[in-house]
Amino acid sequence: MILQEQEAIDKAVEAITADMGALWILIAGILVFFMQAGFTLVEVGFTRSKNSGNIIMKNLMDLAVGSVMFWAVGYGIMYGSGLVGGGFFRTSPADQGYFFFSADDWYNLFFQTVFCATAATIVSGAIAGRTKFSTYLIFSAMMTTLIYPISGSWYWPFDDDAWLNTAGFIDFAGSSVVHAVGGGAALVAAIMVGPRIGKYVDGKAQAIPGHNMMFGALGVFILWLGWFGFNGGSQLAWGGDDTIAASSVIINTNLAAAIGAIGALFFTWAKYGKADISMTLNGALAGLVGITAGCGAVSAWGALAIGLICGIVVVLSIEFIDKKLKIDDPVGAISVHGTCGFLGTALIGFFALDGGLFYGGGAKLLWVQTYGSLSYILWAALATFVVLFILKKTIGLRVSEKEEVEGLDIHEHGIEAYPEHISQDK
Repeated sequence: MILQEQEAIDKAVEAITADMGALWILIAGILVFFMQAGFTLVEVGFTRSKNSGNIIMKNLMDLAVGSVMFWAVGYGIMYGSGLVGGGFFRTSPADQGYFFFSADDWYNLFFQTVFCATAATIVSGAIAGRTKFSTYLIFSAMMTTLIYPISGSWYWPFDDDAWLNTAGFIDFAGSSVVHAVGGGAALVAAIMVGPRIGKYVDGKAQAIPGHNMMFGALGVFILWLGWFGFNGGSQLAWGGDDTIAASSVIINTNLAAAIGAIGALFFTWAKYGKADISMTLNGALAGLVGITAGCGAVSAWGALAIGLICGIVVVLSIEFIDKKLKIDDPVGAISVHGTCGFLGTALIGFFALDGGLFYGGGAKLLWVQTYGSLSYILWAALATFVVLFILKKTIGLRVSEKEEVEGLDIHEHGIEAYPEHISQDK
């Protein structure tokens, strides 16, 4: 009798724990969903007012198109049970509950959907102000249907069929799976679309200031908040040890963002003689991106180190890409997500408590982290090139000079986001 009662209690506790885990994943997913507002505000604030409505539409459609396409196709490619091309991607028939999602773990579908939309949105900022809306919609659909789900299947199913998981790769919440993929795609997209009119004059980069730092700052605060769901929810469970682990992840995330902002602040203060606002904001985002891979694998001190390194490197990366490579990236998306996504993933090879170089683990993990992250960047870059090359030869990538000068809001959407009397771009 006592044994039966204990078994009943254990089953009840197990059921409650499972329900709490599902609830935590849903709440975390809602926080990640809210990050879309943060991305929108950052991109709007860091660019010209005459393109604000276009940016709103792009970010809205990333979420809308991504939600449908990931449910219909992307989830099956990423999490299906059948392997294609020796594990290059996955698939499952409808009766197995993946293609046109029909399983019962709806909370996981939602959580993964908002991650997918995030990867697509990263590209938006790098090509802001000069890209055709129709072209962007098609690319966003391809990103959420194929590009992101294919590379995501290499690691996150956490099984022996995921080749990077088998190799011992670590990317807890997606510094590479999400952010480096978005950064690699953004790099190629910015090169292929070309710089904004007036960005480079006689070979020298010209500053084109964003029109509203308040929006940019509010966007960063929203992203910082949402990142607690992005990283904390990636524990994928709640209760007991999982509660402690998820809370540790959130602390590591907060520390990295804070020190990233501080590092960028003092570095730019020393470099420019002024405390640069936009670079400090990007420093916080750089710390967040950098710690996303290792937030569950490093100590608080490791999180501080990774966040500080990323907060400084992002400043150097933005300047190098803008002034040396002459690639126009209005919001610094390539540096924040691509450079710091790679860097944060690679730094796990040094700072991981289990296997890190600084903890007696040798160089093996560092090697795995490096080639794993590069695999994501190269895949995203190659796939983006193919998609955009086809679009360039068919419908074109960018708007006309007249449309760019007068603003995408009027020409692409027939309305201005601001009343004419307060527009700063006339």
